[in-house]
Parts: sequence; structure tokens; C-alpha cells
Amino acid sequence: MTTTAHAASNPLLSPALLPDFPAIRPEHVMPAVETVLTEYRATVETLVADPAARDFDSLVAPLERLDEALAGLWSPIAHLHGVRDSSELREVYGQADEAITEFTTALGQHRGLYEAMKAVREGAGFEALDRAQRTLVEDSLRGFRLAGVALEEPARTRFRAIQTELSKLDTAFEEAVLDATEAWTLPLAEAQLAGLPPSARDLLAGQARDKGQEGFLATLKGPVVQALLSHADDRALRETVYTAYNTRASDQGPHAGRFDNSERIARILALRHEAAQLLGLASAAHESLEDKMAGTPERVLGFLRELAAKARPVALRELDELRAFAATELGLHTLQPWDVAYASEKLRVARYTFEEEQLKAYFALPRVLEGLLALSGELFDVRFAERFDVPRWHPDVQYFDVLDADGVLRAGVYFDHYAREGKRGGAWMDVCRSRFGLTGQIPVAYLTCNAAPPGEGRPSLLTHDDVLTLFHEFGHGLHHLLTEIGWPSVSGIHGVEWDAVELPSQFMENFGWKREALDRFARHGQTGEALPDDLFAKMSAARHFQAGLFLVRQLEFALYDFRLHLEYDPVLGPRTLELLDAVRAEVSVITPPCWQRFPHSFTHIFGGGYAAGYYSYLWAEVLSADAFAAFEEAAAAGGSVFDAATGARLRREVLAVGGSRPALESFIAFRGRAPDPQALLRSHGLAA
Repeated sequence: MTTTAHAASNPLLSPALLPDFPAIRPEHVMPAVETVLTEYRATVETLVADPAARDFDSLVAPLERLDEALAGLWSPIAHLHGVRDSSELREVYGQADEAITEFTTALGQHRGLYEAMKAVREGAGFEALDRAQRTLVEDSLRGFRLAGVALEEPARTRFRAIQTELSKLDTAFEEAVLDATEAWTLPLAEAQLAGLPPSARDLLAGQARDKGQEGFLATLKGPVVQALLSHADDRALRETVYTAYNTRASDQGPHAGRFDNSERIARILALRHEAAQLLGLASAAHESLEDKMAGTPERVLGFLRELAAKARPVALRELDELRAFAATELGLHTLQPWDVAYASEKLRVARYTFEEEQLKAYFALPRVLEGLLALSGELFDVRFAERFDVPRWHPDVQYFDVLDADGVLRAGVYFDHYAREGKRGGAWMDVCRSRFGLTGQIPVAYLTCNAAPPGEGRPSLLTHDDVLTLFHEFGHGLHHLLTEIGWPSVSGIHGVEWDAVELPSQFMENFGWKREALDRFARHGQTGEALPDDLFAKMSAARHFQAGLFLVRQLEFALYDFRLHLEYDPVLGPRTLELLDAVRAEVSVITPPCWQRFPHSFTHIFGGGYAAGYYSYLWAEVLSADAFAAFEEAAAAGGSVFDAATGARLRREVLAVGGSRPALESFIAFRGRAPDPQALLRSHGLAA
């Protein structure tokens, strides 16, 4: 039966641009996957058997159509697994993920298809293709090599088995973290709420209501943990929350062993290493760098250690100041990890005479979103129009059409703002649909955050960090939405080197610090008053507060991830905690308790695609900080930080071209020169 025949009864096979989320049920998943994979297999064999199908139009374009059909099917399934999880969906998600992984791995080892793609590359017409088409072919050939197309048996079969098992383990790792997060709760008495601002009390009351309880409830949702560790005067409560949060999915803490990711970590690292070795590469880190800007492990380690040499002395000074303040002003003579956020917030208040809570009154989420869309529209000459007729997975979800200045529909974007049960923590952008020139399909993105939900009679109030997170994820969204490349494999964020993909996201964060931007949305929720000048001045003065401590924390994550994959030795095993101790000895200034189990919930590298690539956040910040400096230079020359010409150039040279050319080439086309390595340090106030 064809896809068209199935589509009438299976919403996952509908040709509609936007998925019918309310209609999608777990029982639709496997029939849809089997249908699409069957057609994909048959078409590939037809193409390979046709000796005339050896040019871009006859081979590569049909493959892009097949890829996009599979991606379009998988997108709503994977998205629902992240935002509306259930035991029924988990079961079929795992089956579908396994089937797709087995299929794509086998496809990557299909020698007939590889030879056909090589024929395109070596054919007389290759040089006449445009840049995006040539890049697509080159990327495809690299993908074949990294999928083990050259392997002989039994290595070929073993490589496929590894990819299937890794797919299962990545999913199980993330699910264990989600389950561990949702399993822990703690009812709070009134006395334990001392120090908490009204918004935090509302948040805790909302958590209780969500569980059908009275009073106040502590959970391990991100906004709750942040509020309690930053504001709760009850030190024992802070320790309890810190312990529960930092032992999730491990052999320690209140649920020790129940969701333990220890064995999964060991197995993931072993399999990644084995797969790299099968490909003739020294480690999983070497494999990761095959398609990244950095190129070599030596360059990554040199970059991180050079940063550490600049940041660590600053962090040590900041920690000394914090300890002295905690001892003299707070009576905390031994600063524990669960005291750091609390003491830091008190020090910030004392030093800059303002509290983060003061800012929240000016950051009502609806107004922040309105301002973000307005300034993005001005920067990049587009506008956003909300639609209410779009099927969505939760009533709180918003959808916007993205229109060019002439009113032509360019793209679409979903926003899912609030933390809730069954939703993975953190914030992310993901692809719903890619631009596809052959069909006229426009790009559509998901923007997912976990802000505190609205309270009784008031909108969600964001911290300034929440504002920056929203801007960050929307930067990723703009990269996807404003692409002008019509081949999905190299449009938007696809095909962009992973250590450059954070450029637009981190670039957008800078506007969250600019007066001109804040004036678009920072209004008091009750009075409508603009953010006062003195409060903005204090906020700006505090921008680089504990920048050294922040950077060494990021360096700890990045070095740990990279060394974990670079130095893996099958004889020694994962050394999960041993290597973490070594990294902390090298770059960290705060030593957590021995029972802390940060790696067990490090979903970025064990389930989120950043394996041996977490350094990308810092690497790309060089690019993003230097890119934003172009707008500051335009403002300094008498223009505006929303300079239209600079925005048009960034859109044209970076956002529009996606992965159709190397990121460094795109950056130079925008900036007129190579990136300035000092830009990152300047952005953190650490430049000499």
C-alpha cells in the first residue's frame, strides 16, 4: 500500500505542512515508519539499478526527497517524546528509533549507492552545480565514509549493531534523567519558605497544584531548583535539593540505583570508541572532529586550556571574595556547593544593590516574546503573525507565521514555553520541516523552553537568564527559518559544522543586554513602567559578575566531555569519575562532594548530540561575540544596534546560506576578516 493510501487514516503520513498533533497516537507510529522505510528502500534500489541515475537531478534530488519524507515523519514523533512523554509513546518510540537507526546505518554502508554518489562527484557536470549542490554531494560522501561503507565483514555488521545499540542507550539515558527528575518531590512547610520571593512561592504552589496537593511542593524542575538554591534561607533545604538534583539517575542520592545511568555511560563510551576504531580513527573524539571547524584534538585542547589560563585566576579571586562575604555577612564559614548560588545572589545584591527578582517584574513572558519578534523583524526584515488555527500538542503552545517584508510566507515557528510533567528539561530548538525547493515546502521550527508557568491571575515572569535563553533558542530558530537554501541536507542548521552552529544563538543573547532592545519589552507587569535607568545600570554593572566562575564551569564540562572520548581505553574502562576529578583538578575552583554525580544527567553528551563537542559552545562564542561587535560598531558610528545594513549582511552571509559552505567562509563574508580570538574574553569582561 502506498504512503498516499495510508495517509487518510494515519496522521503521520499526511502531506500537510504542519503535523496534526492531537490526532497522533502511539499506534500510528510503527505503521507509518514501516511504510516510509519500505518506500525508501525500494526507491534506492531502483535508483542504484538505473545506470542513467548518476547526476544530481536523477540521483541526489530523489534522495533528498526520500530523506525529507523520513525526517518529516520522525519529527513529530521525536518532538512528542520530548514534550508530551508517556509510557505508550516510549515503547513505540524505542521500536521506531531502532528501525530507523538500522535502516540509516545500512543505507550509509550501501556500496552501490556510494558508487553512484561517487559517479556524481566525478561526473562532468559536477563543477557546473551550484555551491549548495556541490556541498551536498561532498557531505554525502563523507557521511558514507563515516557510516563504514568501506568496512568488510564482520566489521560492517558489527558497526551497524553498534549504532543500533547506541540509539537505544541514548534514548534510555534521557528517559532515566526525566524519570529521576519527576520521581522526587518534597512538601514544604511555611517556615522553609523563608527568603523566597513571591514568584518563587507562586511557583512552588503551582507545583503542588499540578500534583493535586495543597500548599507548596519542591520538585527538581529547573526553575524550582534555581529558585530554592538561590533564595531559600533554609540551608538544610538547599542541601536536600542540591543532593537530589545532582544525584539524579545515579547510584547515589535519595533514589540511589533506581534510575542509574552508570552502566549506560560505560556502555555508550565503549561503543563509541569501538565504532571509531572500526573506521580507522583513534577515538570517538577524532571521529567527532571529522566534520567540525576545530579539526584536531590538539587544537580543541589548546583552545580550552588557553581559556582556562585566563579564566581560572579570575575565578579563584571571585571564589575568595564569595567565601569572605559568606563568612562575614552570612555566617557561612564553610562554603558548601549548595551555598554557592545563595551566597552569590546575596553578594550580587550587596554589591550592585539590586536583586534578580526586581528584574522579573519587567519580564512578563508575553511581552518579552513580543519584543523578541519585533526586534528580530527589524534586524532581518521579516514580521511574525500569530495563528490560532494550528493543531498543537498543548493548549499553551503558540504558532507564528514568518513573513517577508512583502508579505510572502517564508516559514513558521512553534513556541512551547513552560515546564510541565512529561516534558524534558532544558531548552532547545528543533526542526519540524526544512526548506525544500523541489516541493515548495517552507521551514518550520520548534522552540522549546521550561520557564515557570503563569501563576494565579498573572503571566509567567522570567528571570533575565530565562530571557537570554529564549533569545538563544530563537537565534537557532532564525538560522533555520531564514535559510534560502532549498536542499534540506544543507539548509538552515543542517550541514553547519557543530562547533559553529551556536553562532546565531549566542549572537542573539547580546540583545538581552542592550537598552535599545530592552525598551521593546521590559515593562513592569502592573504599572507598565519601562525598566528604570538605575536598575538597568545596576544590571549592566553586574553583567560580568562571577564571569570567571561561569567560564571555568563551562570549561569543566567541555574538557571533561572531550577527554572522556579522546582518552577512552577499553582496558581501563570509562573512568567516569576518575577523569572528572582530573579535569576538576586542572580547571575547576569549586570541588563538589564525592557523591555528586553530574555525569549521570549530562544529557548533552550522552543523549543530545554533543559528544566530544560540548566545547562548541565556547568555540562558537568567539564567532558570535565578534559578529555582534559589528552591530556595536555600527551603533558607535552614529547608527543603531539594529543597523539594517549589518542585519541584512548577517542574514545574507550567515543565516541564509546555512550549511551550504564552510562556516568560516560565511563568517569572513559577513565580517570581512577572520574571527578575533579575543572576542570571547571581551564578551565576558576578561580581556586584558
